[in-house]
Amino acid sequence: MTPPSLLTALLPLMADLAQDLPEAERHRRLLETLRVLLPCDATAMLRLEGAWLVPLAVNGLSGDTLGRRFRVTEHPRFEQLLAAPGPVRFAADCGLPDPFDGLVDGVQGHLPVHDCMGCALQVDGRPWGVLTLDALDVGRFSRVELDVLQAFASLAAATVALATRMHGLAARAEDERQRADSYAQAAAQLGHSGHGPRQLIGHGAAHKRLMKEIALAGPTDLCVLIQGETGTGKELVAQALHAASARAKRPLVSINCAALPDNLVESELFGHVRGAFTGAVGDRRGKFELADGGTLFLDEVAELPLQVQAKLLRVLQGGHLQRLGSDREHRVDVRVIAASNRNLADEVRAGRLRADFYHRLSVYPLLVPPLRERGRDVLPIGGFFLEEARSRMGLGAVRLDAGAQAALLAYDWPGNVRELEHLLGRSVVKALGRHAQRPRILTLGAEDLGLGVGDAAGATATATATATASAASPQAGAVPSPAAALGLRDAVADLERRMVLQALEQHGHQWAAAARALGIDPANLARMAKRLGIARG
Repeated sequence: MTPPSLLTALLPLMADLAQDLPEAERHRRLLETLRVLLPCDATAMLRLEGAWLVPLAVNGLSGDTLGRRFRVTEHPRFEQLLAAPGPVRFAADCGLPDPFDGLVDGVQGHLPVHDCMGCALQVDGRPWGVLTLDALDVGRFSRVELDVLQAFASLAAATVALATRMHGLAARAEDERQRADSYAQAAAQLGHSGHGPRQLIGHGAAHKRLMKEIALAGPTDLCVLIQGETGTGKELVAQALHAASARAKRPLVSINCAALPDNLVESELFGHVRGAFTGAVGDRRGKFELADGGTLFLDEVAELPLQVQAKLLRVLQGGHLQRLGSDREHRVDVRVIAASNRNLADEVRAGRLRADFYHRLSVYPLLVPPLRERGRDVLPIGGFFLEEARSRMGLGAVRLDAGAQAALLAYDWPGNVRELEHLLGRSVVKALGRHAQRPRILTLGAEDLGLGVGDAAGATATATATATASAASPQAGAVPSPAAALGLRDAVADLERRMVLQALEQHGHQWAAAARALGIDPANLARMAKRLGIARG
């Protein structure tokens, strides 16, 4: 490309420098300009975040790519791009695995022999991220075009640097580091330390509304009540609220109220002194004291006994508490974030939750949308879990074919993001079992997901669809389906009740064994049984 034509192609990008564009729109335009300069089949822009490269924008790659997190040390092409002083063109026979294998739109399976090049974006003399280009034709990129890519990368880096200053990102770099640290610590506690930090992922309207609420409530010291169905990611929302607050340098202490035995709740929350009860052999600080100066996250707060709710009120109102068995008063400065999958207003009306406790918790109510209301966000979220599974199992690449993507988008997700994670994890295992040898690219089809057949969630979705179809096209003499008679929520509850009772019967009413058979935590099974009206004998 001659200098005049190069300048003409870059004019729109230079014009963007003078505009205060949203970050996503700036990145989208940047990749569009890149494909005008260097015609290719796919481009991507990724930002370096610690040990991972995070896709910010893609063009010509599948939608789930945006949810993936690429550990640099697992992708030698990315390592070379970040280490090289300028653009790199990879030979078609270089043999290094391509991180986007199986992700190019319109290509089924492994990429054919192709051209691939890219370069690091340098901001303030340090690697900020990378640009990549893939072409399916060998020889599409020439050595001359490396110079074009270098010129483009320099201007692209200038847009990144300017946008960083315009939006104050440089001033918040330390906060972002602390947020990454808090996510990494939470992931390590949950056993995910070998993978990228868990994050709130999405691009749709529901996700943007949620992030706006977090941005508003996070910097305040208000009590936030996070409500949403099981598996929507309420703990991640709590982590994001803490990371956005002035308390981010202080600890975030989490406690699952549903997992606490009634006789230990007060000790766990407020601490105890030696001799307060049998087994109290020394003084012990409670969660409130551990969280002093920081944030306390009360998960499943509706499970707290009424007498404990009354004692919590005093701490919430003035920060004063007493350890169990002590007359000495302690003063703590703690922000409380609570979460529940129940409608707490209904719990108040039913007498299971104190009204004053509820109003103290819900100063800033925040609703986490269920996965079925998040549209196409299911694909990038699924991409994150697929990349985790790929790394965990040592696979070359894992992709979803068009049928699998359509199945994910069409499913109702009664278990939300947690169900998606478990579904994709076992689907990778199932798909791998179909191959005598590990394939270079493992492709998941709709049959591997098994949505709608062979599992309880699929049966619920099928029953609901049948009920809907019957209502739309009634036939004389037709018998209403159970789902149609009960409604979706009651039908799901009925199915859950039958599954729990069947598991208990098969395992001699051993609750731990039944929980393992159902694939859930024993504490969650106890909570579910209580909600479903199943007595624990």
